[in-house]
Amino acid sequence: MKKWIIGILSGVVLIVGAAAYYFASQEETMTAEEMETTRQSAEQTVTEEVEQFEKEKKNPFGDEKAGGDLTDSDYQQYIHAMSHQKVKADKKWTNYVIHPERIDWLLQHTASSELQHGDTYKEILTRWKNDDYSHAVSDHNTIWNLQNGNVGKATGLLTEQEEVQYIEKHQ
Repeated sequence: MKKWIIGILSGVVLIVGAAAYYFASQEETMTAEEMETTRQSAEQTVTEEVEQFEKEKKNPFGDEKAGGDLTDSDYQQYIHAMSHQKVKADKKWTNYVIHPERIDWLLQHTASSELQHGDTYKEILTRWKNDDYSHAVSDHNTIWNLQNGNVGKATGLLTEQEEVQYIEKHQ
């Protein structure tokens, strides 16, 4: 009787495990064309937002703070929020889609602002301007550490598909 119960329980565990594996592996995948369409749509949306912000005399992030008035805290907030599109982290509380106008605007003001960590921001933003996100995990964690982060440390880069899905979700 005991062997019979153990056999049934083992069978149930195997079936449940196989079903869980099957459903987990069936995660929706996007084609390269779908990913590119989503990426272009997001960029167009942000371009339109930035143009609207400019008409409203706001910065590319939709805030009223002028570039010359940016503080270390502002730079950290903007860079940190943009980095979320590129990295895996347990918690992501803020989001700005990475956009060339945002990067250029921040870079333009690194020299004109009195910043304690201006060289760090310039280094990160210059890489991003050149489409180099290979250091995005360390970029995120550098800023996260400057902000005394304790939850949400980046643990890896998102795949292209994960990034597109993140953009789609937060657009």
